[in-house]
This record gives sequence, structure tokens and C-alpha cells, in this order.
Amino acid sequence: MIHELDSVVLATDLPEHGLCEGDIGTVVLVHRGEEGFEVEFVALDGETVAVVSLPASQVRPIGDREIAHVRKVESTW
Repeated sequence: MIHELDSVVLATDLPEHGLCEGDIGTVVLVHRGEEGFEVEFVALDGETVAVVSLPASQVRPIGDREIAHVRKVESTW
């Protein structure tokens, strides 16, 4: 179950937003019984990269034994 303020992992690339599968975001709103989510993706310097409305199939909870990875991203804002 995914709740507001949970960290989630992007399950697909979203090139129109500068996001890649595996990027980590924070759920800021849960839509109708987890059918979808508003997710904010933030760079490590605190700058918002994107806020995207996604169906449940495009995000997943962070799993056990996963490690974050750093990459450069251009801001789309």
C-alpha cells in the first residue's frame, strides 16, 4: 500500500519530464484508492525536477536491498 509522503520508484522512463526508470519520488497525493498518484521528483540540491500524475502501474514502493544512484538531470521547470 502506498500512502502520501511515501517514497516510490518510477517503473518507466518519462523522457518528457526528464525522468528515468528507477528515479525516486515522493507521493504528494493519492488518487481514488491508489488508482494513481501525484509524485514529486526532487534533485539532491532540493530543486523540484517534476511533479507528475501517474497511474499505479508506473510507480512501485522501494524494495529491500535497493540502493540509490546519482545522475545529472536538466530541470524541466
